[in-house]
Amino acid sequence: MKLLLVVYDNDSFISWFPQGLAYIASVCRKAGHEVKIYNQDVYHWPEAHLFDLLNKERFDVIGVSVIGGYYQYRKLLKISEAVNKSTQRPFYIIGGHGPAPEPEYFLKKTKADVVVIGEGEITILELLEAIQNRKDLSSINGIAYIKDDKCLKTPPRELIQNIDEIPFPAWDLFPIDHYALLRMPHIANNERCLPVLSGRGCTFKCNFCYRMDKGFRGRTPESIIEEIRILKRDYNISYIAFSDELLMSSPQRTVLLCESFIKAKLNVKWDCNGRLNYAKPDILKIMKDAGCVFINYGIESMDEKALRAMNKALTVKQIIEGIENTLAAGISPGYNIIFGNIGETAESLQKGVDFLLKYDDHSQMRTIRPVTPYPGSPLYYHAIENGLLKNCEDFYERKHLNSDLLSVNFTNMTDDEVHRHLYEANEKLINNYYKAQIAGVRNTSRKLYLEKDTSFRGFRRS
Repeated sequence: MKLLLVVYDNDSFISWFPQGLAYIASVCRKAGHEVKIYNQDVYHWPEAHLFDLLNKERFDVIGVSVIGGYYQYRKLLKISEAVNKSTQRPFYIIGGHGPAPEPEYFLKKTKADVVVIGEGEITILELLEAIQNRKDLSSINGIAYIKDDKCLKTPPRELIQNIDEIPFPAWDLFPIDHYALLRMPHIANNERCLPVLSGRGCTFKCNFCYRMDKGFRGRTPESIIEEIRILKRDYNISYIAFSDELLMSSPQRTVLLCESFIKAKLNVKWDCNGRLNYAKPDILKIMKDAGCVFINYGIESMDEKALRAMNKALTVKQIIEGIENTLAAGISPGYNIIFGNIGETAESLQKGVDFLLKYDDHSQMRTIRPVTPYPGSPLYYHAIENGLLKNCEDFYERKHLNSDLLSVNFTNMTDDEVHRHLYEANEKLINNYYKAQIAGVRNTSRKLYLEKDTSFRGFRRS
């Protein structure tokens, strides 16, 4: 069958490589299907361009995957309109963290034929076989569809236990020279970057997080190393952005991976998502030795009550110790703090600001956003149960209009008060960031003119 996989335009100058679709493309091609990628993200085509393509070229199936964001939701609606109006409309499949928790709403809103719920590598192959042979969809696990005006949801798809068996992403179908320009912390101007997934899932259960998969499934070090070597050899990649929800899923696995990287002499820089309760000096040292330059941490709050309310499984003491250990190891920490979870106050926010001002090493600009109860998360159902949110339509059509503005207010403050506090907090953080940037440029200027620094390459390069 002939498939068109759409990578939606996320309004970015350089886009994140769409790993999910690249895995789907890989398994479909391996099964003998013809796969074409529609890179709206790279070329910024309007939806009219997709409409014209579907009218000119016939495809059996079209697929789109989106996360649960306000921008992605509206982009999906525009793409769906182009698909549904086309004269040669293909069978339309949608998936991802956006549609999965509320498939009936998304099916009716987009008029898609099927929502894929959960991992798609096996589901898509069964779907294509059913479409090609006109079989009933009820036998396919992990999907939802409309039949006789009713939404039918099949049993959940069992997780792929050995994810080493999934073929590597189909990089050759994508414009890698675009994606490799992604800039990450401590990447040099002449270095190229791509993401690698070392495992799927997360063992923690924060109340603001929607997770389709239970538990954690890691790839073997051998498989990861093989993928990195291919990326180095074929695409000149020297910086790996590990895209796992949590590469540091346990101290033992983290050490095993790092020892394997060192033994294999990979010689790449990399970053990952980590846990501060695992950020111990011995672990961080071997991560540094293995090439790690940046660890993105989910801190979320510096208020003990808020941390307990969000089921973060962290304490303020663990956060501070973990950050201090990371900085001492020579690795930059990424600071993610949100505000407005159950029971948080203006004092909670101020604690986060004070912490960032004290420990931020300015490797990235960090601001504080309001917490968002995305559909499928425990916080989403809490909002509905307590009358703060009606349903999925209320969330996407009336509440979640921007990720930096409140969608649901879980505090005892008014919306205006929350936004005022966020404005004042982020004004301090933004000023502090640019103050550090100015100091850095001034130091570069001093070294250039007073120390005759011949390595200087121009102010516009920095």
